[in-house]
Amino acid sequence: MVAAHWTLVLSSVLVAVGAKAPFSLNRRNDGWPYPLDNTDLLEEKLLPKYEAYLNKKNANASSSGGCTLETAAKRQEWHDMTIPQREEYIRAVLCIQSKPPKANTTMYPGVKTRYDDFVVTHETQAMHLHSTPHLFPAHRLYIWAYEKALREECGYTGWQPYWNWGRTSVEPAKQPIFNGNMSSMGGQGLFSNYSGVPAMGTAKPYDMIPPGGGGGCVMEGPFKNMTVSLGPIGSVMPDLPKNPRADGFGANPRCLRRDVNKYAAAQTADNYTYALITGTKTIDQFQKVMLGTPEKGDWGVHMAGHYTIGGDPGGDFFSSPGDPLFWFHHGMVDRIWWIWQMQDPENRMGVLPDNPPKNDIVDLNWIGTGKANTYDLNDSIGGYGGEFCYIYV
Repeated sequence: MVAAHWTLVLSSVLVAVGAKAPFSLNRRNDGWPYPLDNTDLLEEKLLPKYEAYLNKKNANASSSGGCTLETAAKRQEWHDMTIPQREEYIRAVLCIQSKPPKANTTMYPGVKTRYDDFVVTHETQAMHLHSTPHLFPAHRLYIWAYEKALREECGYTGWQPYWNWGRTSVEPAKQPIFNGNMSSMGGQGLFSNYSGVPAMGTAKPYDMIPPGGGGGCVMEGPFKNMTVSLGPIGSVMPDLPKNPRADGFGANPRCLRRDVNKYAAAQTADNYTYALITGTKTIDQFQKVMLGTPEKGDWGVHMAGHYTIGGDPGGDFFSSPGDPLFWFHHGMVDRIWWIWQMQDPENRMGVLPDNPPKNDIVDLNWIGTGKANTYDLNDSIGGYGGEFCYIYV
């Protein structure tokens, strides 16, 4: 009662003198269902520095489109969302998977739904999306466009969730995101007798990641009846039906398959993410460590996250967005890029790996984003001509 009284008094004083209370993420801090990890705590610690950067930027008439930390969309970690929030998101994904496509289905006959528009974009532009200067900004735009489609075309009122890998790094198949409940993103696949996944380079602790106990069709959760059409193009599953077209763009209907892999998940523990953010000083180094350094026997958290999902199409470099968990994984990639930037926003918001020319562009074709200046995608508050207005909480 005394504490509540003094909180009220302090708030009154702040209002009376016109002071602005520090921005807060308003996260739960009671340890349910997961305690805050070191990356979470670092994000909170850096927010005042980022807020000062935004204030200075806007004061210098470098517009953020009117977006502030207070007004920005708040992308939540899946496990921090309520069950109704998760169910609303799932309904939106099922909706986008039921809508007609906008892509050229004569050229890409495997495109059957609006969701497939996003998959074929990744398939046809995989090298562009993953090239050295484009990986982070192009995927930032890609996720934003998907979120926008869920909201505008399927009535979703929330924002794209992300997946904090560290929370599921032990026994991932038992965690709410993977456990197969109707409020999950679907469960483990049926057992498939395959030899595992060749890891990148001579990566430790495995050059061949052991199977995780799945690999077959997902039979539980809201995506148990999902049909995968495009691909495979670069799949690691040995027993998939071949696509009728050599390029993988034909119609090849099959089930969603997963091997939720605890061996890969162990390499996504928070200590790996925290070390990536705090131990890399340049954007080139950050990207290199993120993607893995085979010469040091390291997968990197980016690949480890993909390996954790596995299966088909999640294990296919080209077709991986065909698994709805892709967007959660790359949301986390986007989030930790943002946290890395916040450590020194004055010097890190305007840099890209390999220092591309200032007129470099990202063009995601028919998903509706148009040509975007690559550097203009660097800031989640004010980027993309002021269209970006989001943070991660």
